[in-house]
Amino acid sequence: MQPLHILLLILAYFVVLILISYITGKSANNQTFFKANNSSPWYLVAFGMIGASLSGVTFISVPGWVEGDKMSYMQMVLGYVVGYAVIGLVLLPLYYRLNLTSIYTYLEGRFGRYSYKTGASFFLLSRTVGAAFRLFLVANVLQLILFDAYGIPFWVTVTITILLIWLYTFKGGIKTIVWTDTLQTLFMLIAVGVCIVMIKDEMQIDNLFSYVTDNNLSKTFFFDDVKAGNYFWKQFFSGAFISIVMTGLDQDMMQKNLTCRNLKDAQKNMFWFTIVLVIVNFFFLALGVLLTDYATANELNAHKDSLFPTIAMSGDLGIATSLFFLLGLIAAAYSSADSALTSLTTSFSIDILEIDKKENEEEKERTRKKIHVLFSFILVATILIFKYFIADESVIAKIFQFAGYTYGPLLGLYAFGLFTKLNIKDKFVPIICLIAPALTYVISFYSKKKFGFDFGFFVLILNGFLTFLGLLAIKTSKNA
Repeated sequence: MQPLHILLLILAYFVVLILISYITGKSANNQTFFKANNSSPWYLVAFGMIGASLSGVTFISVPGWVEGDKMSYMQMVLGYVVGYAVIGLVLLPLYYRLNLTSIYTYLEGRFGRYSYKTGASFFLLSRTVGAAFRLFLVANVLQLILFDAYGIPFWVTVTITILLIWLYTFKGGIKTIVWTDTLQTLFMLIAVGVCIVMIKDEMQIDNLFSYVTDNNLSKTFFFDDVKAGNYFWKQFFSGAFISIVMTGLDQDMMQKNLTCRNLKDAQKNMFWFTIVLVIVNFFFLALGVLLTDYATANELNAHKDSLFPTIAMSGDLGIATSLFFLLGLIAAAYSSADSALTSLTTSFSIDILEIDKKENEEEKERTRKKIHVLFSFILVATILIFKYFIADESVIAKIFQFAGYTYGPLLGLYAFGLFTKLNIKDKFVPIICLIAPALTYVISFYSKKKFGFDFGFFVLILNGFLTFLGLLAIKTSKNA
């Protein structure tokens, strides 16, 4: 594709998003921005959450994992099913019963202000770093295939990117996101479907399902080596807990669920979302099998994260493949980034500034708008720090992985709150929640170095367990 064609595609894409923003943002207020006036159809929320769950990183990375890890990722996906069941049956009833806007408000009622502020702060840190990392990767791709051709510097690319996200979210907030995520999920799934069909035709495959299931790369279950990162039970339980914390304890993902009309609709949303997500992940992995075989057959030196982009943008599979890959990549990136910006604004406004406790509605709306702008600048600044001050992508990836450690304390806090009636010395919670991730990192590092035991994604469970033990250590004699 020529740079001009790519530019026109991106402009057309954002024109559609801004049009949706205009329609959904009419007569919008803070209640619209934070909770969409509790009027979102559950099926739109369910479909749109697919795109938010599959970020630009996943869109590129999952097909590339097949070459090295085969289809072992499905072990984790099956664990997601258990985690989503916990969200639907335990967490959603809690959030709706308490009529929460920010899910971290629960921590204040259960433990106190220190726990509340700690939980919200860990989310703000993790989501800021995570969203910036995802956008950094996509901005780099756009810089290489488009903006370099026009001599536009990277900082301008990033600034324009965040400005466009701000432009279509600043008024309608989560109400706009529910609709734009639906559109962006559709684009992403079409992109995967088109690529699968094009490679199938190019490789003259008659029965796609048989080809994938009979392929050596399709091995899914690994029970042999308990020390390996892809050991079944390790990945299964990790998947269950990852879905609980990165969906059920994440303001970004739960804010969409809380826009449904009632608890019953929110639970229907989670049920259908779970089924569709499992199917979609299978197709991503099936695409990985096809891409790997295609690269081998054509002697292409493309592996891991470069596998999908290299083949899709080469032009050998036709202009439609390149077009829809790019559209899917942009959709995956922005469906994650726009909801992140909205949830960051919501959490900081409600949890840190506590604007919901103010009486003047105009003042609350002004404050929310300022926070929205502030986090737009923070995302720009973080991405530019990645690019110009750190520069090493492997180091940035480690920062992103470390941000995942911040969900462990949230897991420990909510587990302690929901499954015990114990009370704690609230002022010591920030210390416990800082020590637990640090200990987790040390244990994980030396376990792999000394004993060859790779915790993999299991570090989340270890982190939550250490937080839980720390909270036990600061319990009081008075029960909740």
